[in-house]
Amino acid sequence: MRVDGRIVRDSGFRVDPRRVAISVDGKRLVSEAKVYLMLNKPRGLLTTFGDPQGRLTIYDCLAGHELPFVAPVGRLDMASEGLLLMTNDTRWAQRLLDPASNVEKVYHVQIDRQLDDALLTRLEGGVTHEGEKLTAGSAKRLRTGERNAWLEIVLTEGRNRQIRRLMEVVGAEVVRLVRVSVGGLALGELPKGGFRHLSDFEKSTLAERGTTGGGLPPSRLSAG
Repeated sequence: MRVDGRIVRDSGFRVDPRRVAISVDGKRLVSEAKVYLMLNKPRGLLTTFGDPQGRLTIYDCLAGHELPFVAPVGRLDMASEGLLLMTNDTRWAQRLLDPASNVEKVYHVQIDRQLDDALLTRLEGGVTHEGEKLTAGSAKRLRTGERNAWLEIVLTEGRNRQIRRLMEVVGAEVVRLVRVSVGGLALGELPKGGFRHLSDFEKSTLAERGTTGGGLPPSRLSAG
């Protein structure tokens, strides 16, 4: 191996590939650029790289674009939609996924019944589903119709199908589930199936959010 033209035989020798030129067997090694994306996942797509049944996945939204492989930061189930972060920076992703980080995720949820204060109280107080305690960090009414209602639910945990299980216990069925914000970063007007790169401010602030529990200040929320 050569570092800036000098032969290095120590396998433990550490370098910063962003600052020096590294070559092995005469071939220059290039450090892969880190990519941070926000995707507006449409309903009906799998959050996986491939599917044996040939169903569409989130990677169909990235097809035709020159990008390194990026992985989703967390998941949205097939029937859910909205904001999904994707990156090839595993450390950054792990900070956001760490349960101790308490990163807030905001969802707008449509249910098949009218909404009353008792239901909101139960969601915030917590329910038990198959022996597991599930709680909404907060739940508030958005709008109510004759046969259905929309509410906003904030979660700081990442339990499997948490909102759908919460609703099952309180006797409501989820009609639509849309993630609209992660760590203060808003989905905004990003079209369904569309994606965009995060700004340096957004990615660094989200990384800090995953470490300290802070978030994007309201004045800097993205409009997408």
